[in-house]
Amino acid sequence: MATAKTKSVNYSKHVVFWTGWLFFTLVLASLLTSSGGVSWKQALYLASILSAIAQVSSSSAAFSCRTTPLGKTPVWRLIATHLVAALLLTFFWVKVGAIVAREFDVSGSSWRGIDALYTQKTGMLYGAGVFYYLLSVAFQYALIAQKSSQEAQERALESSLRARDAELSALKAQINPHFLYNSLNSISALTSIDPARAREMCVLLADFLRMTLGLGEKSVVPLRTELELLEKYCAIEKVRFGARMNMEEEIQEDAKDCLLPPLLLQPLVENAVVHGIAQMPEGGRIRLQAIRNGNRLSLTVENTWDPEAGPSRRNGVGLKNVHRRLEARYGKEAQIQAKAEEDVFRVSMGIPVEIEATEKV
Repeated sequence: MATAKTKSVNYSKHVVFWTGWLFFTLVLASLLTSSGGVSWKQALYLASILSAIAQVSSSSAAFSCRTTPLGKTPVWRLIATHLVAALLLTFFWVKVGAIVAREFDVSGSSWRGIDALYTQKTGMLYGAGVFYYLLSVAFQYALIAQKSSQEAQERALESSLRARDAELSALKAQINPHFLYNSLNSISALTSIDPARAREMCVLLADFLRMTLGLGEKSVVPLRTELELLEKYCAIEKVRFGARMNMEEEIQEDAKDCLLPPLLLQPLVENAVVHGIAQMPEGGRIRLQAIRNGNRLSLTVENTWDPEAGPSRRNGVGLKNVHRRLEARYGKEAQIQAKAEEDVFRVSMGIPVEIEATEKV
């Protein structure tokens, strides 16, 4: 089955053929009737046949243009190639036209004299044929230039998409090692003081990693899936911090179907734990908010933190990773802002709404 692109190309070729045929038919009919001796009806009839033959011969211009590309062929060769082709093809076209005119002349009294008229107009027809062929050459060069420009744009777009996909893959690959490093440190700390909790944390960690591996090569997942991942991550950290870690969620129901890059929220919650909860002996609060407003999805992760406990996580790996992933996928349509206000650190994001039914994951 022909693709839409192939059908479009074929349609364009037909339009070009019939437009050229109609144009040259009118030109030839005007030449044949310029000095009288033949009616417009007869002139159009003969001109339509001659024009159809010319369309076939002028189509060879595409071949000569491909064999002598502009910018790569010397000017003398360009002129010689197309001029010789124009003269030869027009010569044969005029001869074929003479045969057609002769057949019309002997076919009936109404066509009597058309052969003599054609012979009289031979010079004008020859000039028209050469001009039309050279016009076809110019048109073919224009088509080649347009096609080359389009192919260059497609290659540039493909390269851009490949570069973006490579960057997204690299950024996504950083997430698990970074999280795993922190989790193994936590397990290591627990093994000496609470082996039972360390074993529980290992089981939860394996469960979490198994779920992340299940995502495969998905570029986006529904928010509800991201929340399930986040729940498993929080279960791991709850083993370590217990009542010191309080998680609050404000998730709109219609926001749960929105798509976002996998493991987008987990690094932010991990930062909230490492740079917030872990630094406060009395513990603290982590709040997650997701609101859909028209065609925008707003996500917020905030946590309590101690400004005097040390430098903020403003330049942390997790936050940089999230920022670069959003930029790589959504470009200028994504917004992210990190801000510390007294004892609350907040990361706010805004991305375009995508729904699972409209995008394969």
